[in-house]
Amino acid sequence: MKIGIDLDGVVIDSETTFRTYEEIFDIDILKGNNLINKEEPKFQARYNWTNEQEKEFIERYFLTVSKESNLMSGFIGVYNLLKNQGHEFVVITARGGFVKEMKDDAIRLLEENNIKFNKYYWKVEDKLEICKNEKVDIMIDDDWKIIKKVADNKIKTLYFRDTNLTKLEENDYIKEVNNWGEIYRYIKEMEVK
Repeated sequence: MKIGIDLDGVVIDSETTFRTYEEIFDIDILKGNNLINKEEPKFQARYNWTNEQEKEFIERYFLTVSKESNLMSGFIGVYNLLKNQGHEFVVITARGGFVKEMKDDAIRLLEENNIKFNKYYWKVEDKLEICKNEKVDIMIDDDWKIIKKVADNKIKTLYFRDTNLTKLEENDYIKEVNNWGEIYRYIKEMEVK
């Protein structure tokens, strides 16, 4: 099976770290409460910040978040099991788009943990196009907008949903998961079908 996989919020626990620094930035730096929708996965939609404030947040915190982040709990064990069972992994990530060094930091973290994916796509804006071109059997992502777009095009998805993020109705193409054990269960069930 060919598995498309996002990095941030799926392999790397950076999304939780991002949300922590978003709150610090909003409260301590901007001295306000600009939170408009905590169900949104990306800060651009979570807060009512100006373009200049968004740019300041990126410059101030993106590399810090990257360096403080670790692999998601349970990822290494499940990844090794699936890899040994012959599954292929294609990384499809926006990482490296805002801050180039974040790509290098992700590579460092993966290499330190002896993780080698089959293929990498960095700085991606349209994950659907790559899913189609790569003929992925399933895409794992934590952004509901990406999940919906991919699923609407008849590609199976696993929505790695963190607390408070928008809930999607499950169907034949969308399944919600909250940890790597659930991902393993779902993939093993897909093999039987």
